[in-house]
Amino acid sequence: MFIRLNRAQPYALGLFRVVIGFLFACHGAASLFGVLGGSMGGGTVPAGTWPGWYAAVIQLVGGILVALGLGTRIAALVSSGSMAYAYFKVHQPESLFPLQNGGEASAVFCWAFLLLVFTGPGAIALDRLFTSRGGSASESEPAREKAPAVSV
Repeated sequence: MFIRLNRAQPYALGLFRVVIGFLFACHGAASLFGVLGGSMGGGTVPAGTWPGWYAAVIQLVGGILVALGLGTRIAALVSSGSMAYAYFKVHQPESLFPLQNGGEASAVFCWAFLLLVFTGPGAIALDRLFTSRGGSASESEPAREKAPAVSV
């Protein structure tokens, strides 16, 4: 059973990446364009305001790039950092725990994007199209040693 799950892992990771990127881009679109209910309480974030407008741009652009699998690791790193900033600057001063300070989304997005920094985009990513044509496999992916199978 675990062998089949291991074979599906790149596709599950790719699906995870698409969903997380799409949800993140929706937050940015809501803040910038007022769609999907708009920014918190409706409306849009005024252009150029710190940090809300810049966070919304990172959410929209980073979410789209991650969802497409284009520059995934860099886009995920920037997105993760923006969510860490949001959590510690906006939410954490209110209370220690995310459940109490309303920072669950920031915390989950931060850790989900950090995971993508280390795992890469998974299957079905635009990164794979560009790296298979132009670069060698050693440039696009590190050499992987075969890890021993762990049986449970």
